[in-house]
Amino acid sequence: MPPPRRRMPAALSRVLGTSAAPVRSEPEPAVDDQVAAGYLVVRSSGVSAAVAAIGGGRREPEQIQLLLRAALPGYLPGSGMSLSFAECALRAVPGQPQGTVLLTVATRKLSISFTELRPLLFQPVRLERPLQSLFAASVAHLLAVAGALDPNGIRPYLTGLAELVLRSALRAELDRVDAIATRRRAAVDHIRAHLSDPGLTAERIAEALFISRRRLYQLFDDGDGVSGRIRALRIDRAKELLGDPAHGARGVGEISRQCGFANAAHFSRTFRKLVGETPREYRERVLG
Repeated sequence: MPPPRRRMPAALSRVLGTSAAPVRSEPEPAVDDQVAAGYLVVRSSGVSAAVAAIGGGRREPEQIQLLLRAALPGYLPGSGMSLSFAECALRAVPGQPQGTVLLTVATRKLSISFTELRPLLFQPVRLERPLQSLFAASVAHLLAVAGALDPNGIRPYLTGLAELVLRSALRAELDRVDAIATRRRAAVDHIRAHLSDPGLTAERIAEALFISRRRLYQLFDDGDGVSGRIRALRIDRAKELLGDPAHGARGVGEISRQCGFANAAHFSRTFRKLVGETPREYRERVLG
């Protein structure tokens, strides 16, 4: 005789009954039975992306998936629940004794580059129990209250959760992959922390990291270069601000300064070149 189902909390019932909430029940996703409980598997999204990654293709996939088997609260529907946005998605399916969590995030949103992650694809990595508990509890609680939250706040939360899990679980492995990868990560972190500074240059980054400019250029020899990476990160930050209703009252000029551009005209030209539309057009499309 099957065990009785636990009663679903009222808060979760309200979420499931609200059509406007980005939460829905899902059929149970196919899961590799060889993924043991407590292990994390990092994989690229899609069959073609996985084949290219394993085969050594240079083009990075648009998305990275984190798959974990862990204990999930019994109040989640047996069919599972999910959240889905343009740049991230979350699926959770309870099971006996272990459930499944699948977190998908846009590769470009991670500070850990795909070059660093490539050797780790499809390699089961044991998660310490505290990190397992944090990941599973964060997922379950977010799904339970998602209907009462602003979707524009959920997206960075999910990306940050993926970042936390990857950095915590794979820290030792990433540091062993390549010393250059560690240096590049430190350089990107410094760039992100100083995006609003219009005087940010390769020379200043090299000085902050105590390396030569030549060494810094070697870290970014993938075609974009140091200036290209700074520009791309500034545009990503601008897109976040322009697409956030909380910053809707800010003018384009103010956002350009916050992202480190010398003036609004230069910002608009660069934004249009990389995004394909002006900052105002992008804001109207995303918020409208």
